[in-house]
Amino acid sequence: MPTIDLKYGGGTIPFEFDDNRFQVLGGQADQTPLSDVEIGQKLDTPIGTKPLEEIVGPGQSVLIVVPDATRQTAAGQVVNLLVRRLIANGTLPFDISIIFATGIHRKVTEAEKAAILTPFIAQRIKTLDHDPRDLARLVRLGETSGGIPVELNRAVVDHDHIVLVGGVSFHYFAGFTGGRKLICPGLASSRTISATHKLAFDCESKARRDGVDTGLLDGNAVHEAFIEAVGKINPVFAISTIVDSAGEAIDLFCGDWIESHRVACDDFAKHHTVNIAEKRDLVIVSCGGTPHDINLIQAHKALEAASQACNDGGTIVLFAECSEGLGRDDFLNWFDAGNSNAIAERLCEKYQVNGQTAWSLLRKAERFDVRLVTKLDDGLFDKMRLEPAMSLSRYSGKSGFILTEGSRTMIRQVAN
Repeated sequence: MPTIDLKYGGGTIPFEFDDNRFQVLGGQADQTPLSDVEIGQKLDTPIGTKPLEEIVGPGQSVLIVVPDATRQTAAGQVVNLLVRRLIANGTLPFDISIIFATGIHRKVTEAEKAAILTPFIAQRIKTLDHDPRDLARLVRLGETSGGIPVELNRAVVDHDHIVLVGGVSFHYFAGFTGGRKLICPGLASSRTISATHKLAFDCESKARRDGVDTGLLDGNAVHEAFIEAVGKINPVFAISTIVDSAGEAIDLFCGDWIESHRVACDDFAKHHTVNIAEKRDLVIVSCGGTPHDINLIQAHKALEAASQACNDGGTIVLFAECSEGLGRDDFLNWFDAGNSNAIAERLCEKYQVNGQTAWSLLRKAERFDVRLVTKLDDGLFDKMRLEPAMSLSRYSGKSGFILTEGSRTMIRQVAN
């Protein structure tokens, strides 16, 4: 029987399978990463706006917003080129700042800053950290039409121009990552983050709100709130990358922060959506390795994709190293509620972002037999209704799907 190497953390785990009984889903043909020259050509021909050099004048300050360590975006290559172009255009190095869009994630470490930006940039350009609870570093910029307070890191008003540099992938309720998410939730207060994310949950049905789903932007209440919040500061330029499984940029879209991001999303969906004729009783899924399986909250995105390919009552085997554990110290507390309906009641009483992830995870554990290949402590499993995958060989002769990059794939069931 053939063997497939499934990504797990920084390495792989081999899985032997019967290729007459399993169908491999996802994974892209190798593409040559973009060269610096090719990226430069794309920066010269932006979508919906002028080139950045015609927007930023000498003596003006620029804030570059980049993702944290939970994203693969090829930001290092892009930011390196971007900074050089700005300096060549007359922007002084001390007028450029780079801020990490962590949202409610943990602070980026110094080693991660060098990895995200390259050591050359991290040593030469000022970097800023975001804390969604640091009131002294937050500024209120009004409200959305739905009454959500727009509170953002003060750096967005301390600089003349804001440039977004991120990557595009699927998000299970915001539709897609990147673009506007770098500001909201990336640089928002915990209050703004909670209020915008709560739009994903319908307290009447105790379920995800209609229109809020993977790969959806139009009619998505969460996405629309993000757009409205970011419109308060109106970034002058956005760069959205599409990366391969190694994290290298294979395509790039830039220009107007709404229009260019939408084009990038459409392109990503075109190449990363997999259609299936019917669901199966077994799905083997890898998150795609680091950083997609850095913790269970991140790994849940791959579980979401796998759930779209599995019959109710079937088995999902999730490869997720979770080197940083659950992702939040308080995440496990949500499972004290007992079942997903009880978590839903708690969310409606007092919403918290990670509570919705806990609800979504527990709903899947109630619908499927979820088995984990992971470094998580076995003592955590019972509370979350999960099970360890004791032996992979027990699945080799069965029938099912193998999803190689669950965090970067959307599954759709279509009629024959």
